[in-house]
Amino acid sequence: MMLGPTGHVDTFTRDNLPPFDQWPEIDLDGFDYPDYLNAAVELTDRMVEKGFGERPALIGVGRTRTYRELSAWTNRLARALTEDYGVLPGNRILIRSGNNPAMIACWLAATKAGAVVVNTMPMMRAGEIAKYLDKAEIALALCDTRLMDEMAEAGRQSAVLQRIVGFDGTDGHDGELDRAALAKDADFQAVQTGRDDVALLGFTSGSTGVPKATMHFHRDILIIADAYAREVLDVRSDDVFIGSPPIAFTFGLGGLVVFPLRFGAAGVLLESAPPAKMAELIEHYQATVCFTAATAYRVMLGGITDVGQLASLRLAVSAGETLPGPVFEEWRNKTGKPILDGIGGTEMLHIFISNRLGEEKPACTGRPLSGYSAMIVDDDMKEMPRGTIGRLAVRGPIGCRYLADDRQRAFVRDGWNLTGDSFMQDDDGYFHFAARSDDIIVSAGYNIAGPEVEAALLTHDAVLECAVIGVADEARGTIVQAHVVLAADYEGDDAWRRPCRNTSRR
Repeated sequence: MMLGPTGHVDTFTRDNLPPFDQWPEIDLDGFDYPDYLNAAVELTDRMVEKGFGERPALIGVGRTRTYRELSAWTNRLARALTEDYGVLPGNRILIRSGNNPAMIACWLAATKAGAVVVNTMPMMRAGEIAKYLDKAEIALALCDTRLMDEMAEAGRQSAVLQRIVGFDGTDGHDGELDRAALAKDADFQAVQTGRDDVALLGFTSGSTGVPKATMHFHRDILIIADAYAREVLDVRSDDVFIGSPPIAFTFGLGGLVVFPLRFGAAGVLLESAPPAKMAELIEHYQATVCFTAATAYRVMLGGITDVGQLASLRLAVSAGETLPGPVFEEWRNKTGKPILDGIGGTEMLHIFISNRLGEEKPACTGRPLSGYSAMIVDDDMKEMPRGTIGRLAVRGPIGCRYLADDRQRAFVRDGWNLTGDSFMQDDDGYFHFAARSDDIIVSAGYNIAGPEVEAALLTHDAVLECAVIGVADEARGTIVQAHVVLAADYEGDDAWRRPCRNTSRR
């Protein structure tokens, strides 16, 4: 296996890629990109060149930014990062913010400057942030000025962070970084990064409490759009994407940012997107594609008073957790809109198995995207017969590469990525979720931890629809708090985690 040329001066990420013999098999057939590729240029400047300059790109915090405006502003920010803050290609930059256009502008600007970005969310505490900083050896952090307290404390705990620069998440340009950018010219020659240069580090917690950093190349950011978004969503330039997942999760970054920007569509970025209000938000923004999790769709169903609120919606996408059959059925019956279940993961960057329009069926995750393959295996990596529950193994154009982490050997075996999920493949080749591999309990032929029991409960009149909110102790790798709330009161993980932290209930 060979890597293409690099544009990085700071070679930390390339130096800390896993040994090639621990990589999954990567199949790039059909995904041909030039040796030098900057994903941020492709999502901004290139879209202006293609004639999308005056079309809306990002919508949020009370205003719409066009592709031309996004291109110019990210160029100014990139100039500030390189000229005023000394950012070199390959340096790591952490961004702390909620879902807003200013965060995305920072991400795109840092990527144009050749940096490797770590996106984080407001719910993270200082101790968690400090682990990210030290793991990725991050010297510079960009932080929404409204979220400085925890960031400053993380800096005090970190052995490597040298500087925190604030930006205005309200898009008022009243932050240190904004003021520096306003003094810059809107022309910037983006760094010629290699297609195989790391552009993004996606962190995911480990069972030991030590976070793992998944490493994704510039080409990977485009692949998720050119694979899933093109094939499954058939994105159109008049689409408007909306949803609740944090941009810090690769599910949110892809669904709300990369997918629309790749095809000249628009992404709505909301710092608060409670599921009970999502139908109203869809109506307000005339959104056509919605991304969120199954729990949120359950809550949405209870909050829809007029299905006309969803008139603009073309399709709904569910991922992050399996979509139970009863929720699928209720959504289709109540709204008349298609809903597509899929499975992805931080290690694979985004969705790799999905339903397609016209093929949707309840309690079914679908089939692999073009360019991907999947199979069900036993503990010895032998393929299991159809109709048998086993471990899900997948491979394709993107695969797991952990940053300097021995756990690479557990996730990748014999060239396959083992996602940690148990699935069954039916005779027609469709995949059905059973459970997380370490949670599966079978009694009298029933998977107690899986969707069979959940589906039965969801159809029982005596069962209240609830959401379970857990808080993890990263140091011990355990759940130390869990709250059960009525689904109607559920406002999203970020809204519930903060108050949970301040209670002693177990």
